[in-house]
Order: sequence, then C-alpha cells, then structure tokens
Amino acid sequence: MTIKSPLLKPAPDSTHSAFSIAGHPIHAMLVSFPVAFTLGGLATDLAYWWTGDVFWSRVSVWMIGASFIMGSLAGLAGMLDFMIVHKIRRHVASWSHFIAAVMLISLIAANWWSRVNDHEAAVLPWGLFMSGVSALSLSVVGWFGGKLVFHHSIGTDLEET
Repeated sequence: MTIKSPLLKPAPDSTHSAFSIAGHPIHAMLVSFPVAFTLGGLATDLAYWWTGDVFWSRVSVWMIGASFIMGSLAGLAGMLDFMIVHKIRRHVASWSHFIAAVMLISLIAANWWSRVNDHEAAVLPWGLFMSGVSALSLSVVGWFGGKLVFHHSIGTDLEET
C-alpha cells in the first residue's frame, strides 16, 4: 500500500548537501551544539545573576566559547554547502540564514571576547544582555534554517513513499 502525503515532495525537488556522512548533512549535525551552548550561556548568566556565585560566570565563559567554536565549525560546513551547491543560493531564505548566522557568530565572539579577561565583571549587565540578544538571534537563524529544510527541502534526501 502506498501512502501519498502532501508534506513529502518527490526526490527531484530536494537539494542534497555537498558535505554529508551516509546522507546526513554535516551542517545539520553540527548546528545542535552551538544552539545548546548559546542557550546554556544565557542560562548560566541568569544563574550568576540569581545566585551571585562565581562558578556560573566561569561556566558562562566556557559555554559561550564552545558556542563560538562549534558555531564557527557549523558555519564553515554551511558556508561550503552555500558556495558549492548553486541550488541553495536561489532561495531568499538561504541568504537570510547565511547573513543572520554570520551576525550571530560575530555577536557570540564579541560576548566571549568581553569575558576573557574578567569573566565575573563582564556578566552584568552587558554579558547577560548580549547572551539574551544571542538567544533571540538564534531563534531567527533557526527559523530561516528550518524554512530551508521544511519548505525548500535543502539538505534532504526525500523519496516518494
């Protein structure tokens, strides 16, 4: 029995990633790490604000640093797909995702750099503010990325069922 779904598109409409492992795009695999670390940085900044414990400001530095490093790796994989696969660049959402992601990684880099010398003094007020803006920006970047996957079938390998 064959089930036809309006949500699934046939394989010719999908755009494969140039960099994948066993059909799984590397960009999609890496992107979950900076998402978790960015939100973790906001959570640890809030924990420092709530408790005043220096431990949380130290964890924030590590979380935001890991977010920058993993975000840069995910961004590199995404940028290579963006540059190599010409069908990706045809969508406005691709350009919006690319530009917003570069801005987000820049914001995370500035947030991390401001904390390197004195992690405790940097949290309030500007570190917490930058972590909050990063989390909001992350939702915009994720929305555009989801639009690429779910509306335009970028990085997918859909087959007719």
